Amino acid sequence: MTDQGIQQLADSVRRLRAGMRDITGTADSPDGLISATVGARGELLELELNPRVYRQPDSELLAADIVETIQRAVAAAQREVFELVKEFLPTDADPATTDLDFDPFLHSVSDQPRTWV
Repeated sequence: MTDQGIQQLADSVRRLRAGMRDITGTADSPDGLISATVGARGELLELELNPRVYRQPDSELLAADIVETIQRAVAAAQREVFELVKEFLPTDADPATTDLDFDPFLHSVSDQPRTWV
């Protein structure tokens, strides 16, 4: 890899890192009583519970609704991450099966010539 290629890769990594910081996914429960926001890696940033959730004393149902809402927020964030990194992926990459943590790196590395010292 040339110095220019290394610089371009470094610039791309910096741009990706900056873009990842801005990505969030938010979802609301179907009844609108639960709202969850997650970061680009799926980390929970905010969970809002409307006080009306306590009118229904079923804690298992509440827990399931919270988990489902968080999962939908994670899916929303992952769609944004995929859009950000898709230039580093094969053209036929599928958001449902792409490992967004490693696939962009592995794809870019696989295109690089190998040199052994």
